[in-house]
Amino acid sequence: MINLERSKRAADQDKSNQTSLTGGITIFWGIAFSILLTAVIYFTEPLLPEIEFLPDQGASWYYWQLPAPTFWSRFTAWSGYTLHQLAVWWLIYKGQKQKLGYSNGLKPINIAALAVNGLFVILHLVQTQIWFDGLAQDVSIWSSQWSVIIMLVFVLHMENNRRGLFFGKRVKWNFLQESGRIVRKYHGYIFAWGIIYTFWYHPMVATAGHLLGFFYTFLLLLQGSLMFTRAHINKWWTVTLEVFVLIHGTIVALLQGQELWPMFFFGFLGIFIITQMYGLGLRPWMRWAFIAAYISSVAIVYAQRGWVYINEIIRIPLIEYLVVFIFAFLIWGTTGLVGKLGRVFRRRNLTASV
Repeated sequence: MINLERSKRAADQDKSNQTSLTGGITIFWGIAFSILLTAVIYFTEPLLPEIEFLPDQGASWYYWQLPAPTFWSRFTAWSGYTLHQLAVWWLIYKGQKQKLGYSNGLKPINIAALAVNGLFVILHLVQTQIWFDGLAQDVSIWSSQWSVIIMLVFVLHMENNRRGLFFGKRVKWNFLQESGRIVRKYHGYIFAWGIIYTFWYHPMVATAGHLLGFFYTFLLLLQGSLMFTRAHINKWWTVTLEVFVLIHGTIVALLQGQELWPMFFFGFLGIFIITQMYGLGLRPWMRWAFIAAYISSVAIVYAQRGWVYINEIIRIPLIEYLVVFIFAFLIWGTTGLVGKLGRVFRRRNLTASV
C-alpha cells in the first residue's frame, strides 16, 4: 500500500514537472518572439516620417501625435484597434463557450490567438510607418494609463482567494467574494480591452520608454493568447507580469528626469511585499528577507531624499487597494440590482400570463 502511494506521488510529481517544463518552453519562446518584435520597432525607426511635434503641454499631454491628423490617420488607428479588439473578444467567447479545460500544450484557439495578435502587431507597425498616429489623438493619456491600472487591480481582486489581499490573508467580505467570482469569469474580456487599447493608443516609435512599454504589452498579449493552458496560470510567470510594471514605471520616470521615480519603485514593490509574494509559496524566511530588503532600501533612499517625501511609497498601494474595494462594491451592487430587476420582471410576466 505504501509503495502504491509512493508511486502515485512520484507520478504526480513527474506530471507536475512535465507541466512546468511544457509551460516554461512556451513562455520562453513567447518572450523571445516579444524581444524580436521590440527589435523590429527599433530597427524600423529610421523609416518613420519626419514629424515636428507640438510643444509638450504638461502631464496630460501626449507628445507623440500628429500636429495635423488626417481622416486616414484616425481611420486606420481606430479601425485597427476595433478589429483587433473584436477578434480577441470573439476568441475568448469561443473558448468559454466550448468550456475548455487547462492543458499543457497549445490548443487550436491558442494558435488562432497568437496569429491574430501577431497579425495586428504587424498591421500597427505598418500603420505607424505610413500614417503614424494612434488613439492618442482622440483620447486622454489618462485613459491609457488607467486601462493598465484597472487590469492590475482586477488581478489583485480575483487572486484574493488564492494568495490573500493583505500579507497572505483573504478578505472574506461577501461583496468582495461575490464580485471576485464575476471578475474571474469575465476577466479575459477586461484584460483584453486594457492591453489592446493601450497597444493602439501609442504609435510604434523607438524611444526607450516606448520600446520597454511595447515589450511589456507583447508579454501581456502573449499571456492572453495562452488562455486555457497551464502556462497561463503559472504563478511565477503571472507575478512577473504584475511586477514588470515596477520596472517600466521606474525606468520611464528616470528617463524623463522625474524625481518621482521612488513613488513608482517603492509603490509597486510595496504591493509585491503586501500581496503578490504570498502567491509564490515562498518560505517564511524568504518573505522576511524581502520585507527587510524593502525597509532597508526605503531607509537608504529617503535618508538622502528627505523623510518629508516618505508618503510617496504609499500612494500607489493606497490607490490600487482602494480601487479594488470600490470596483468590488460597484460590481456586487450592479449585479445585485440587475438580478433583483430580473426577478421583478419575471414575477410581473408570470402574473400577467395567469
